[in-house]
Amino acid sequence: MGKAMFYHLTRNPLEVTAANLLTRALAQGMRVAVRAREGARLEWLDSALWLGNKDNFLPHGVAGGPYDADQPILLTTQTESPNAAKIVMAIDSAEALPQEVAHLERLWILFDGNDPDAVAHARGQWKAMAGAGIVAEYWSEDSGRWEMKAQTGS
Repeated sequence: MGKAMFYHLTRNPLEVTAANLLTRALAQGMRVAVRAREGARLEWLDSALWLGNKDNFLPHGVAGGPYDADQPILLTTQTESPNAAKIVMAIDSAEALPQEVAHLERLWILFDGNDPDAVAHARGQWKAMAGAGIVAEYWSEDSGRWEMKAQTGS
């Protein structure tokens, strides 16, 4: 069983933190599904990843094409993972359920710390994970670097 890791974004924008996490996952040979609620947001992230750091290319695709199963990083609005992802990154208050953690190495939940609705949604997800006995970690970048501030589960 994996764990849920909550990333409270207050300094770096989503695309920077996402790219850093995705780079680490690929270096470990992990496949990732990036889940959002809206297709337009995935299109934005797709562009941001293509235009990002030229020295650190992140191979990825947007779900719905013939090669979804081949994508190391698949951007999707669905809960299914045709690329056999072992990590799910939920952005913009996308669905993230405790029962899916059993089939993952990691569930990353990234939320905008400057958006009260996003913070409230993440708190609800945290409570759901804790209530289900899932190991959950809360990471903050307030100090200028990522630090784990809280943990639940065993």
